Amino acid sequence: MTSPSNSHPGGAAAGAVVDQSLVTGYLADNPNLSAGALSAARHFLKWADDRRVAIKDLDAAAVGSFARHRCRCGRYSAAQLRDPSYITDVRRFLRYLEDTGHVAIPDEVTRLGCGSHLAGFSAWLAGQGYGKVTYNSRMSQARHFAEWALQRRIPASHMDHDLIEQFAHHDCQCGIKTKRGKRVEGTGNKDRRRGARAFVCFLREEGVIPVAVSMELPADLRVADFATWLRRERGATSETIRRYQHELGRWQTKLGSEPQGITAEAVRSIVLDQGEDRSRSSVRMTITVLRTFLRFMIGEGLCAPSLLLAVPSGVRRRLSTVPKTIPASTIEEIVASCGTGTAVEVRDRAIILLLARMALRAGDIWQLRLRDIDWRASRLRLHGKSRRGVFMPLPQDVGDALLAYIEDARPVVASDRVFLRVHSPFTPFRSSAEIAGIVSRVLSRSGLVGLPTGSHVFRHSLASAWLRDGAELDQIGAALRHTSRDTTAIYAKVDVDMLGAVAQPWPGYSA
Repeated sequence: MTSPSNSHPGGAAAGAVVDQSLVTGYLADNPNLSAGALSAARHFLKWADDRRVAIKDLDAAAVGSFARHRCRCGRYSAAQLRDPSYITDVRRFLRYLEDTGHVAIPDEVTRLGCGSHLAGFSAWLAGQGYGKVTYNSRMSQARHFAEWALQRRIPASHMDHDLIEQFAHHDCQCGIKTKRGKRVEGTGNKDRRRGARAFVCFLREEGVIPVAVSMELPADLRVADFATWLRRERGATSETIRRYQHELGRWQTKLGSEPQGITAEAVRSIVLDQGEDRSRSSVRMTITVLRTFLRFMIGEGLCAPSLLLAVPSGVRRRLSTVPKTIPASTIEEIVASCGTGTAVEVRDRAIILLLARMALRAGDIWQLRLRDIDWRASRLRLHGKSRRGVFMPLPQDVGDALLAYIEDARPVVASDRVFLRVHSPFTPFRSSAEIAGIVSRVLSRSGLVGLPTGSHVFRHSLASAWLRDGAELDQIGAALRHTSRDTTAIYAKVDVDMLGAVAQPWPGYSA
C-alpha cells in the first residue's frame, strides 16, 4: 500500500496513484460499499490533491471545507455536496484513513471507539442487566459519542459534564450510520446524554479516562460549606439538605459570586420575582432557604447582618386550610385496582398499602430499608423527619404485600433500600417525589378521576377516618408521629357534621 505521506513531486500522476491505491484498499476492506461511497472518497482525495493538503493532515475541519467548496473537480458536481449522505460517506472514508494510519491522530486523543473499549462496555451493560432496548440505545450512543469525540480530536482529560452536554445538543454530521428520520428535540438529547454518561462512567472505571475528571457541574464551595453547616450546626437530615441545595440552586446566581456585593434589592427580587406557576408553599420554601442561607453567610462573616431584614415575610395562616381526603370506600377501590401480574404492579401495591393502612409519609417509604422490617415482631422501624427511629405495627395485609414484593418482584441487588426501580440497573428512587408519581400512575390505571393527587392524601384520609371513629387528637398525633399538637388540630375541621352540632347560630338569624 502507498505510504501515508502525500508529496507532489510527480504532479497529477502521483496524486492519481495515491487516489487509486487508497480507494482500492478502502473497497477491499469494505466490499459492500456503494458506487456513491466510492465516488465520495475519490472526490475528497481529488479536492485534497488540488489544494496540496497532505493526506496525513486530513481531519473533520477538512471535511467541512470540502463540503463548502465551489466544486470544479472535473467529473464531480457541486450538487453532490448538497447531499448529506454524500458528506457522511466522506466522513466514513476519513474514518477508514484514520484506522489504517494514513491520517495521523494526536497522541493525547484516546480512541474511545476501538473494539476493546466498546466490547468491554457491551459486557458491562450486560452485567448491569439492561433490557434489549436500553442496551441497544446505550451501545448506539457510545459509538456515536466515540466518533464525535474523535472527529473533534478531544483528549480524554477534557471529557466532563460540559462536553457531554455539547454532544447531547450537537447538530449531528458524524460519519456513522444513523437514522435518517427527524430526531425528536428533547428525547433524542436525553438519549445521547444517558448513553454518553454511561460510556464515560465505564471508561473512568477502566482507567481510560482520568478518575479526577468530574462528571457533575462544578460545585460552589459556599453550597458545600452550607450543607456541612446544616448537618453539623442545625442537625438537618440528608433529605432536608438535598431539598435546600436544590432550592438554593434555582436562584443562587442572582446573589452573585461575591458575597460582599449582595444587595437588599437582589434578596427581595428572589422572593418577589417568581413565576405565577409557583405555589404559596413553594414561595415559603424559597423564603425559608434564603433566610437560612443568609444566616449561614452572616455567621461566616461573608455578608451584612442587615440583609436578613430585606427578606419579605411569607403570609402563612396556620390551620387555615382543610386537608383533602378520599372516602374510605374509594381508598379500598384504589387498593383493589392494584394488580399483581407484573413486578411494577406488585411493587406499587405494596407502596399503596403502606400509605393507605399506616398513613406513612412518602419519605418514610423512600428511606425504608430491609433491616427496618422486623418480621418476627411484625413492625417497621421508621425514621421520618427525625434522626430517631420509631417502631410501628405492621398490619397483616401490608406485611403480605411487602413479602410478596421482596420475594417475587424485587431485584436481587446490593442496595439495602426496599423499593427499587424495576428497570436495570435497579437503583433506589432518587427522592420521595417519585412515590407521588407512583400514586398518580396507580390512580390513572384505576380509572378513578377527580381525586386529590399526591401521596399525603392517604395520610389525611386515614387520620380523618380515625377522628370520625372517635379517636382523640392526641392518639391521632401519636400515630402520625406529630411533634406538635397544633399540627394534629387541623383534622378537627374535617368532620363538618360534628362542627355543625357545636356551632352557635349567627346573631339575628332566624331559620
